[in-house]
Amino acid sequence: MRLPSLVETALLLCVICQSSTTLLGEERPGSLQKTPSLVTSSLMKIREAAKRGDSGAQCELGLAYLVMRDYVWAAIWFRRAARQGDVYAQYNLGLVYDLGEGVSRDEALAAIWYRKAARQGLAEAQARLGWMYHQGHGVPQNETRAVAWWRKAAKQGVAEAQYNLGTLYDQGHGVPQDNAQAYFWYDLAASSGRVGNLKQEDVDTLRDEVAKRLTPAELFQVQERAKKWFESHAPQSPDMP
Repeated sequence: MRLPSLVETALLLCVICQSSTTLLGEERPGSLQKTPSLVTSSLMKIREAAKRGDSGAQCELGLAYLVMRDYVWAAIWFRRAARQGDVYAQYNLGLVYDLGEGVSRDEALAAIWYRKAARQGLAEAQARLGWMYHQGHGVPQNETRAVAWWRKAAKQGVAEAQYNLGTLYDQGHGVPQDNAQAYFWYDLAASSGRVGNLKQEDVDTLRDEVAKRLTPAELFQVQERAKKWFESHAPQSPDMP
């Protein structure tokens, strides 16, 4: 079972807001020092919109403060946006409480905000909430709920959730031991190329070990199931004019 490192989690904070500018969404944090005039102008516009109550701008402003390592103001703006129902701000606020950045660390509050974002369908929040239930952090330990939330995230393509489901089915923890299911979820996770700190070959090895416990017919069937999943989730090419 794998939990993203604190470094990885902090990086997640830097990409989770929907951004209408390259400042907060697409560029690396270091770009803040490369184009100061553009950054100053962009921040002023975002701040003005945030003060008017625009939840998207509030989330972006929180992200800007996060990049500048002003965690207190980051938390303030994430909270304002989260209370308006902004799903990305809800997830970010959950991470802020989870890490204790700008606020006192509070796993129970982290779980509350993760759940709000997860119920809106945000895959990253679903995966994180699954981990909280698996570990009993901020919520009573509940493997059934962990599996349910990981399954939701896994179906949306979150590799860590897919890997965790594979592990549970492989070991029979929280679910009946099922080699076909273990192979299926390991295979999906392996397709992402990397699952956190695990290399693709590490997940490939786990999947291949499970394959040895399947009959040829069972293996063919689960491979066909994975193939159909990949086909249905393949990126769509834009229509040619």
